[in-house]
Amino acid sequence: MDTTIFLFLLQDGVINGAVYALVAIALVLVFAVTRVIFVPQGEFVAFAALTVAALENGIVPSTPWLLLALGILAAISDVVWHFRVLTWKRVLRIAVLDLTLPIALLLLTQALAPMKLGQLVNILLAIALITPMGPMIYRIAFEPLAHSSVLVLLMAAFGVHFSLIGLGLVFFGPEGSGTTPLSSASFSLGDLVVTGQSVAVLIVTAVLLVLFALFFGRTLLGKALRACSSNRVGARVVGIPTSVAGQFSFAIAALLGAASGILVGPLMTVFYDSGFLIGLKAFVAAIIGGLVSYPLTVIAALGVGFAEALFSFWASNFKEVLVFTLIIPVLAWRSIYAPYHEESE
Repeated sequence: MDTTIFLFLLQDGVINGAVYALVAIALVLVFAVTRVIFVPQGEFVAFAALTVAALENGIVPSTPWLLLALGILAAISDVVWHFRVLTWKRVLRIAVLDLTLPIALLLLTQALAPMKLGQLVNILLAIALITPMGPMIYRIAFEPLAHSSVLVLLMAAFGVHFSLIGLGLVFFGPEGSGTTPLSSASFSLGDLVVTGQSVAVLIVTAVLLVLFALFFGRTLLGKALRACSSNRVGARVVGIPTSVAGQFSFAIAALLGAASGILVGPLMTVFYDSGFLIGLKAFVAAIIGGLVSYPLTVIAALGVGFAEALFSFWASNFKEVLVFTLIIPVLAWRSIYAPYHEESE
């Protein structure tokens, strides 16, 4: 391997690692606040990329119909689980967020998609369609199990993953799609050719990570989520509704997943199930970060991306297996040296 090849591999690794970092940060956030290992996080990535691809072709994507279906299920779940304590205020919230919002987005998408208004409109519309799915999924599958063990929540997460994979096949079909790069410019650094899409990925990732840090460090909502992640019982005692915190954490996870899908769409052909592998690689980074440390998770994600680039050069047929084996020494080390803590109820 010469210097030029190494630089190309480093560039690919950093770009892929930046995408994995956003997905891994979402996994850490959801686990910290709700104790859910959110296996279907990658589905947000795939659905966002497929939504943008459809909008670029002037086709109305199936995403708003999927959002409406999830909204109806969330409304039914809310009514069933809170039937005895239903108030007019809660009924109004269910009607607005679970039914009116998806219908409004469906009508808006049907009106705007044939116009081909440009990349910015497509991106904003895709984010608006994907982000509400997070809270809906939380209320459908995880809020009723909020006090269950991590193992039960993990089983529920796999159930949601398989359900979304099936729904993705139904709504988006088996065909893959790619999207237009955020920037078509390119420039050379010696023998290394740097594309505008690569720079865009790094800039968008850096901006989102800074906003993420400011949100948790400077805003009241961010501090409330931090309180829930530190001590759920204590957060409830001081008046922080853990259910609302869970919904917000899932909304942020869906938003980060949508952003990741927009970034990864021009880099690869995305299928309805492509998000699973992306989510697994991000999960490796999250585990290396201990499912606790956000900075360490970002560093680990960049390391996973670079390792994947090296493995694809040396042993492309086994690169996925080799990437996943990175988790083994970390788990072995933690099992030996990490103290055992019984899960608090």
